[in-house]
Amino acid sequence: MSSSESSAPQVEIKYTQIFINNEWHKAANGKTFPVINPSTGEEICQVEEGTRSDIDKAVEAARQAFHIKSPWRQLEPGARGNLIRKFANLIRRDVDYLAKLETLNGGKILPLSMGEVFLTADCLDYYAGWADKITGETLPSQPGNFIYTRHEPVGICGQIIPWNFPLMMLAWKLGPALTCGNVVILKPAEQTPLTALYCAALIKEAGFPPGVVNIVPGDGPNCGYAIAIHPNINKIAFTGSVEVGKKIQEAAGKSNLKRVTLELGGKSPLIICEDADLDLAVRTAHEALFTHAAQVCVAASRLFVHSKIYDEFIARSIELAKKRVVGDPFDMKTEQGPQISKTQFENILGYIQSGKEAGAKLECGGASLGDKGYFIQPTIFTGVTDDMKIAREEIFGPVMSILKFDSYEEVIERANDTTYGLAAGVITKDLTRALTLVEQLEAGSVWVNQYAPLHFQAPMGGFKQSGQGRELGRYSLDEYCEVKTVDIKLT
Repeated sequence: MSSSESSAPQVEIKYTQIFINNEWHKAANGKTFPVINPSTGEEICQVEEGTRSDIDKAVEAARQAFHIKSPWRQLEPGARGNLIRKFANLIRRDVDYLAKLETLNGGKILPLSMGEVFLTADCLDYYAGWADKITGETLPSQPGNFIYTRHEPVGICGQIIPWNFPLMMLAWKLGPALTCGNVVILKPAEQTPLTALYCAALIKEAGFPPGVVNIVPGDGPNCGYAIAIHPNINKIAFTGSVEVGKKIQEAAGKSNLKRVTLELGGKSPLIICEDADLDLAVRTAHEALFTHAAQVCVAASRLFVHSKIYDEFIARSIELAKKRVVGDPFDMKTEQGPQISKTQFENILGYIQSGKEAGAKLECGGASLGDKGYFIQPTIFTGVTDDMKIAREEIFGPVMSILKFDSYEEVIERANDTTYGLAAGVITKDLTRALTLVEQLEAGSVWVNQYAPLHFQAPMGGFKQSGQGRELGRYSLDEYCEVKTVDIKLT
C-alpha cells in the first residue's frame, strides 16, 4: 500500500511575509508561525502571523484602493477583465513551481496539484469574461419616469479560504470579487499559506493597483476573527467548517451586519441503485470518497447501497481500496497522500475507533501508515447504521461508511436525515428514478452517474447547515454586487 521513499524535490520558499498595498510586511506583533510538511511532520518554514493590527492596515490600503477616484475604480470593466486574465496566465506560466509548492505544503499528490493549478487559472479566466457583462435593468414605469438599476461593487471584501484546495479556493473567491470591482483582504488557511503568498507576487506582477488585493496569513481566532468583526469590511466569504462558519456569522452580525456567504461542511450521500453499472458505481464511489485523502467538503461519505447488490459492491470496493497506493505525494505512483495535520490525523483515527466500538464491521484499513507524516490507510466500514458517529459527523478523512437500503422511500428519508445539505449523488440507469431522487434530495448539488464534476458556470453551495449563498457561475456575482435603483422624473 505504501509507495517508495520520499522523492520530494527541493522547493524554494520565496514569500513568507504579509502582502499589503503591493508590498511585503512583517507582522505588527513581530510573531511568526510554523508551516508543516504533512508528509514528514517537519517544519517547512516560518510565516509572518497576521493579527488585528495587520488587518487594520490592510483595510486602510483597501479603502484607499476603493476610493471613487482611485485607479482601480476608474478602470473600465474590460480592463479589469484583462488584469484578471493576465494573473491567470502568470499562474499557468508557473504551473510547475505552484504544483510542487502545493504538494509540499498540503500533501496533495502531484498530479492533483497540477490539475488544481490549471483549474485555478481557468476559473479566473471564466470570471474575467464576466467583467463587461454585469448589467442592471431598465424597468417599466408610468409615463414621465425613467427607472433603471445599477449593479455596483459591495466594497471591501474579507475572504477566508480553507487548506484542502488553497489555490482553487483563492480563484473561487478572488474571481467574482475582482470582476465586480471590489477590493479584497484574503486570509489563507494557516496550514497552507504558501501558494496564496506566491500568488500575491503574481497579482503585483500582473499590474493590479496597490491595495486591491491584500493577503494576510494568520490563524482563525486572531486574524480570521479580525476580518469577521471589522466594522469597515463590507462582506465576508468563508469556506470551512460549520463550527467556524457560525462564529463568523455571529461576529459579522455584531460588527456591521456585513454580508456573509458560507460554504461549509457536508456528510454527502451517494445512492447506488440496484440497476447501477457495478463497475461504474464502485469506481465512482471510490474516487468520490478517497480523492485527496477524503479531504473534500463534498466527499461521498455516506454510501447507500441497495440490498440486492450490497454484498457484491462491498467485495469490489474492498478490493479496490486495498490496491490504493498511499505514500509520498511526489511519487507519481502514489494515489493518496497524507492528512493535512497531526490534529486531523488524530481526529480521523478517533472516528475509526468509534466505528469499531459502535459495532460497524471494519473491512479494511483502520490504521495509520508509516513512521512519519500523517498517513492513514483507506478504510471501509460495513454494517453502518444511521445513528453511528461515523455516519453522522463529517470525518474529512479516508473512512468509507457503507449503509444498506431496501426501498427508495426509505433511502430518501435516511439520506436527508442530517443537518448538512451540501451535495449528493445517484447512480442508476433509470432516468425517471434519477430525476425523482434529484427532486427529493436536500442538497445544493446532485450528480447523476458521476460525482463532483467541476463546471465554473454551475453554482456551488449548500442547504441547511452546509452554508448560505452560492459560489461559481453567475450566481456568485450577485454576492459581490449591490443593486441600486435609479428613478428619474423626466421634465
